[in-house]
Amino acid sequence: MNWLNSSFTLFGEHVLWTDLVGNALSLAVVYLAMKKTLWTWPVQIAGALLLLAASLHAHVPGNALKQGLFVFLGAYGWFMWTRGRRDGGPLVIRKATARERVVLLAALALGTVLVAQIFIHLTWLKVAWSPWANAYIFVGSAAATFAQSRALVDFWIIWVLVDLVGVPLALKSGLWVSGAVYGIFFVMVMAGFRNWLKEARRTPPVQARADGTVTA
Repeated sequence: MNWLNSSFTLFGEHVLWTDLVGNALSLAVVYLAMKKTLWTWPVQIAGALLLLAASLHAHVPGNALKQGLFVFLGAYGWFMWTRGRRDGGPLVIRKATARERVVLLAALALGTVLVAQIFIHLTWLKVAWSPWANAYIFVGSAAATFAQSRALVDFWIIWVLVDLVGVPLALKSGLWVSGAVYGIFFVMVMAGFRNWLKEARRTPPVQARADGTVTA
């Protein structure tokens, strides 16, 4: 398994292959999500596993925890999108209901408070610096991925809100490569939101049931 720890030097910086490929796959996930292909989820899982390996190698358990969550959410999203295509038709995307939006925003707010406290008090997670910003990105990313699994257009908006904090945080930390990735990610997210919104406007209004299914 030594290949997981292999690296190269770029502009004097030590770069792990797992980190580089994992981030490249993360960008690919955005493109695949725009196309509504099921490949979105296995690619996300693969990217998260690579970034998990990179985080463990770099001894950053907080980020490793986030990647582990993305593996789980990727499996859930894969299941949900497969179920959404059960009849052989295309995936039906839609706008979130008012109730779903309230739940997502409440989860983002309350989750950020809870995770920030975890980051502050569990020092072994090594997220003591900017715990609130990191907690917001952690919870926001999870909320966006969950909304994506439900084929909600609103997941793109959540990613935009995450990027508004992620880009400045990366640049302030001197992580110019990560900042550039976030910047590219932001542009792709805006394009994805535009495409999904156009399609959702052609979809009849729906009501969400408690089991996650929707009716026209």
